[in-house]
Amino acid sequence: MSGSGEPWCLGVAGLSDLLAHRAVSPVELLDLYLARIERINPAINAIVAIDGEVRATAAESERRWAAGESRSALEGIPLTIKDNIHVRGLPTTWGSRMFRDVVPTRDELPVARLRAAGAVILGKTNCPEFTLEGYTDNPLFGVTRNPWDTDLTPGGSSGGAVASVAAGLAPAAIGTDGGGSIRRPASHTGLVGLKPSTGLVARDHGLPQVLLDFEAVGPMARTVADVRLLLDVMAGPHRRDRKSLCAAPAAPPPDPVRLLYVPCFGDNPLDPEIAESCAAAARAFSDLSCAVEEGPLPFDVAPVAEIWPVFAEVAVAFLLDQNPVRRDEAAEKFIAMAERGEAIPAHRYLDAIETVNRFRRTVSDAFLEIDVIMTPSAAALPWPAAEPFPPEIDGQPVGPRGHAVYTAWVNACGHPGINLPAAPSAGGLPIGFQLIGDFGADGLLLDLAARFEAAHPWADRWPALSEL
Repeated sequence: MSGSGEPWCLGVAGLSDLLAHRAVSPVELLDLYLARIERINPAINAIVAIDGEVRATAAESERRWAAGESRSALEGIPLTIKDNIHVRGLPTTWGSRMFRDVVPTRDELPVARLRAAGAVILGKTNCPEFTLEGYTDNPLFGVTRNPWDTDLTPGGSSGGAVASVAAGLAPAAIGTDGGGSIRRPASHTGLVGLKPSTGLVARDHGLPQVLLDFEAVGPMARTVADVRLLLDVMAGPHRRDRKSLCAAPAAPPPDPVRLLYVPCFGDNPLDPEIAESCAAAARAFSDLSCAVEEGPLPFDVAPVAEIWPVFAEVAVAFLLDQNPVRRDEAAEKFIAMAERGEAIPAHRYLDAIETVNRFRRTVSDAFLEIDVIMTPSAAALPWPAAEPFPPEIDGQPVGPRGHAVYTAWVNACGHPGINLPAAPSAGGLPIGFQLIGDFGADGLLLDLAARFEAAHPWADRWPALSEL
């Protein structure tokens, strides 16, 4: 369904142009989105808190516009922030009763940079408890639903973030990706979602980084241009995050781009409609100055999949150990995870870290021969909203991570990955594919993504819910 042409359909760049030409003011824009949230959010439960200072923030932005002092292209643009990223004055619950009383007095660094650029922080979006699920539900706020079909999930863990943008409740959202938590939800809702290279978006004054350096803060929006605008503001080194201080200079773009299309991972089941849509997208890259080859991954991701539970279980054990008085407020499944994590010996944890280090070297070597890897973003179409995972894909039974096999290895190696919309399913559900670049090649991914978007645009696709 196409958007109505109203301001909420325009995205970040379009709204910035309206604001610059005084066709709308930041306060008027805020009121438009607040009215949409009141009307539409109850059906999807994407936004769980509104910033009590948001009207004053918008009014201050309006004053800067009037004085000719706008700070950036984000001046006056409302954004949502995932509920595992600190926003001053708003609870950071992490989807858990354990953290329901945590109210930071400072923004986490990426949010502080957005605010300094003039963005209006609208509120917080829903996420699963501890952001360790591939769908979005938690004991505090309940289930988040997909705007394309409210019986279905938008995925997770950035499910509230993508739902807020897909329904037109905000033009863009900021979330985190620790195992695919931006890219898979973006694929389920028809959005662009970027997981930056490790260290590109510096972090400080946030929650504990319990998944080592696998998790990155990244943007979700309707177009590649909007994602780039947000990334340009958030990216950059900071002394408090030493991983951010060693960014290599951007290499010149290759010509042609050597693109390896990996249609599936071994015998892991893949929804046939996703397979068909991604294959069509891969063929289209041949017309975009790419030398496209099809084949398997040039490295084995199985070792990473095998050690992933070690990091997750130790992470939960750490969190519950840091909050022993409130330990019983975590969901029972996480208490059980913590108990398993407490039983993991130190030598096994160190072996898992060494497995990651070996994997990173292997992946780095592979990118000597290729520039970009393309795969599906998710193995399944969206499933019922209150179910943690689809029990089968293409008629074959799968476990909790059967839908998520394509993404976590990108977090383990730290390379950038971006989801782009492909042709939707026969029933109109969004389908996405991901592009993965060499470490630090975020710019190349965005450039290639923009070329694909120009040839195969998607920004006029809107769910019927958005027109309510």
